[in-house]
Amino acid sequence: MNLDLSGKRVLVTGGTKGVGRAVVELFLAEGAQVLTSARQASSDLAAELFVQADLSTREGCATLVAATKQRLGCVDIIVHVLGGSSAPSGGFAVLDDEQWQRELDLNLLPAVRLDRALLPQMLARKSGVILHVTSIQNRLPLPEATTAYAAAKAALSTYSKSLSKEVSPQGVRVIRVSPGWIETEASVALAERLAQEAGTDYAGGKQIIMNALGGIPLGRPAKPSEVADLIAFLTSPRAAAITGSEFVIDGGTVPTA
Repeated sequence: MNLDLSGKRVLVTGGTKGVGRAVVELFLAEGAQVLTSARQASSDLAAELFVQADLSTREGCATLVAATKQRLGCVDIIVHVLGGSSAPSGGFAVLDDEQWQRELDLNLLPAVRLDRALLPQMLARKSGVILHVTSIQNRLPLPEATTAYAAAKAALSTYSKSLSKEVSPQGVRVIRVSPGWIETEASVALAERLAQEAGTDYAGGKQIIMNALGGIPLGRPAKPSEVADLIAFLTSPRAAAITGSEFVIDGGTVPTA
């Protein structure tokens, strides 16, 4: 299917690895103009595609906004992939104020800041798409280690829905994609570590993670490229009637949608 993305100006946050990298590569293959960011540069990503910025800070977001306007001018599509968690295991008791703030700074506020800066251009043209990558943990949190992350992603989902109701009548679509477990570099490393600790192989390590999630009916995690395919379709003109919705890609992990 031709997604009609050729020439579209696209900003992707967190685009040097995992889902973000898959999104960048797919948009480039579709002929889009792409700019991405991360805290550290990738050795195999062309310099003209990349801005080094720590988006968990106001200064980092301002750096990316300035670079985006300079290199792309107006933006047609923003894909907010950036996210993650560094909180320790141990449940609510180990989550002090700094841990909570860190999760919000990484998983909610970058999208809020970048949208606030770049959305006015879209509204002026009455055209554009903003896609927020949330997580199934906003409905299915893992209390041992991801309470703060899950809460931040739930806040991102609520913000995204509210934004869609505000700006969709003015021609800008706002969508959410909610992945489950994705087989990224980080998740592979986690499965390998769990496998080593349990005295099993990589397949056994993956099963440990799937069991912790309550099972994945599909029998495997999603691939970054599969999430990227969904994102590309939803942000394309082929999905012009879709806004305000959340699309789960989790292999059936969440019992009800």
